[in-house]
This record gives sequence, structure tokens and C-alpha cells, in this order.
Amino acid sequence: MRRDFLKLCGLAGLGLAVPFRSRESRAAGKPTDEPYPGPFYVVFNASGGWDTTYLMDPKGVNGINRLYKDGDILTKGAHKYAPNKAHAKGGLCNEDFYSEFGAELLTFNGLDYSTNNHSPGARYMATGKLDSTEYPTFAALVAACRGPNCPLAFLTFGNYSATGNLVAMSRVPYLPSLKKIALADAMDGNERSPYHDKFALDRIEEALRETNEAAGAAPRLPRAERAENMLYAAQVNSKALQRVAQYIPATSPKERMAQQVEIALASFKAGVCVSANLTIGQFDSHANNDADQMKLIPEFLAGVAYLMRRAGELKIREQIVVVVQSEMGRTPDYNAGNGKDHWSIGSALFLGRGIKGNRVVGATDAKQFAMPLAPATLALDKDKGIKVRPEHVHLALRELAGITDHPLSKKFPLGVPEREKLRGLWTGA
Repeated sequence: MRRDFLKLCGLAGLGLAVPFRSRESRAAGKPTDEPYPGPFYVVFNASGGWDTTYLMDPKGVNGINRLYKDGDILTKGAHKYAPNKAHAKGGLCNEDFYSEFGAELLTFNGLDYSTNNHSPGARYMATGKLDSTEYPTFAALVAACRGPNCPLAFLTFGNYSATGNLVAMSRVPYLPSLKKIALADAMDGNERSPYHDKFALDRIEEALRETNEAAGAAPRLPRAERAENMLYAAQVNSKALQRVAQYIPATSPKERMAQQVEIALASFKAGVCVSANLTIGQFDSHANNDADQMKLIPEFLAGVAYLMRRAGELKIREQIVVVVQSEMGRTPDYNAGNGKDHWSIGSALFLGRGIKGNRVVGATDAKQFAMPLAPATLALDKDKGIKVRPEHVHLALRELAGITDHPLSKKFPLGVPEREKLRGLWTGA
């Protein structure tokens, strides 16, 4: 049965935490079917490089945008945003997004990516480290620190997803696939057709537990230890994953981001997942920038809104932390193909648990260059301020998650000097 379970995962194109547990996670304790209670972390990735001036950093001057002028820029509380209701192609327009979430939203403008290349930019934004391929993404790191024994601790749907060899990278591409692994002890995920009755399953679990405990006291070769650990983890994780089934919707949403959200939220609600890396691509608008961004930005915002609304329905909204980002921005001018090329300055959005909303930190000038920021006060400071880069934000994210001093975090230092730490980014204090 365990062999069939693992085989099923392979055939379905799934990557599960079952076959792999890092040395650190094994040291943290044996697998457990106790649900992880939260917080839950979601990173939305606008892969390809979004045009922030059509969202949270509007300009309307110097020909930077062609769909609105400076006088058309809208406000909601502390936020300024580009008007796009008349141009949005489906999804959720800026006006409706800010109306619903502006009070919860923290915007950071003027983030210096230090590169305008996709691969290093995506790595930098995901990990906070530009010059290393060994660092884990924030989503992977927080999963390893807070819930290393969760069956689907770190879910990812694409984009840069390095784990630093700390936690398994779990991929569940479709809701039907999630149901199959949630009900792995049933034929084709049909709970009415179990391979074994409850009595037999209980005896299997008891035998595996006794064998694992007995073997733990004796010295074993690493290969034998890992194989036995895999078998025992498969059984325990399979039992824990059964909780997911009740939270899988009867019908799958059509929107690609909503599909990813449903998989993540069902896993969160069941207590088998800590973090999820969600993504949609095609933002790299070298041609026809306005048309592409007006299709993709509303689709992207609709995905964020879907997550927050469904999290509310599942009664876990207060446990959600959301990061919304991209690996670069778009240039302040258009090329010959009506597109915009790569720009090394951009923005990010944050909302959720522990984050004070209705706030904007940082800025870009009229030519879309980042303005220096005083890290101690978060006020603009042209003379003594610093360029805020992804490592500054990642250090703040680690602080928000309470993992700054965790041994795994210390294995991957970000090298931010004490004087450059962003003070009160989340609380506004």
C-alpha cells in the first residue's frame, strides 16, 4: 500500500514531503499527524516583471504611462494607485482591489533589485540573496523552521523555489491530484473504495510504529535509516493528509490563480502545510506593454482577493500572511514595439497577520528611480538614507515570522548591518 501511495505521487507529477526529510527536520522530531495551526505564509509571484506604475506606484508624467495622466491618479487612504477600471480585461481592477483591501495593505515602493535579469532577480526576491544559489526561498525557510514535519510543508506552483536542502518542495498541480493524495488509501481517491478497512489500517500503523521505535535504538546504516524513515513517514503523513479531503471544493475554479489558492488553503486548513509559493507568468511585456499588463495585473489581483475571501470562509484569514512581488519592474519609457523593457526598481505589497495596513513606505521619483530611505524611521532621506534591497525586506520577513534567531535562519545570514535594519516596517511604530 505504501509503495502504491508513493507510486501514485510519481505518476501524478507530485513532489511530496514523504520521501525526504532533511537532517534538521529529522532532528526536530518524528513525523506527527498533529495539525499545524498557523500562521500560514503565501508568496504571490508576478513572474516576468510587472509594471508597478500601472498599480501601486503611479506616475502619469514624463510619458511613463499612456493610459492615464497625473491628474487621473486615484487615492484610497494612504495609497495612490493607477486608474485601470476602464482598461482592465477581466479580473479585478485597481479601484475595486483598493476599495476592499486598502485598509489592510502595506505598499513598499522604490525597492532596488540591483539587477534587471530574470533569473538572478527572481532568486534575489525569493531568497534575499543575490550572489548565491544555495539559499532557500523565504517560503521554504519558514516552512522548515515552523513546520518541518508537515506532509506538505512547502507548496510551490513554480517560479524560483530553492529549498536550501531544508524541507521538501511539494508540488500538487491540480485539485483532483490533491484529492488522490489526501485519500491515498482508497482506489483512485474514492473514499468509498478503500484498499483496506479501518481495522487493517490501524494494525498496519501500529506495526510500523513499533518497528520504527525498536529500530531507533539500534545503530543503522544511513541508507537503511532513511528507507525506514520514509516508510514510517509515508504512513503517518498519509493519515494526516486525509484531513485535506473535507476542504477540497466539489468543483474546481476556472481561474489559474484560484486553482492554486484552493490547493494551498485546503492544505492550510487541514494543518499539513506552512507556506505556498503561487505564481502566474507572462508579465515580461517587451511588446504591447499596456495591453498585456491590463490583462495580467487584474488577473493577479483577483487571485490575491480570492485567497483572502476564501481564507475568511475557511476561518483562517487571521492566520494568513501575504507577500505580493515580482522579480523586476518595467522601464519608464516605451520601446519601438510599444513595450517596456527590464527595470531594476520595483515595488511589493504585504497584508495579513501582524501587518499594519493603510500604509505606503518608500517611493520613486518622477523618473522612476528609487529614493533613499532612513531605515530607523522609514522616512525618505535623500542625504543619509539607504537603497532598500531584497535582503532588507527578507530580514524583516524573518522577524515577522519569528525565525530570525532560528538555527536554520542563521545558516543563511543575509548580511544586513544593524544600522540598516528596517525598524517598524510591519507595525508602523
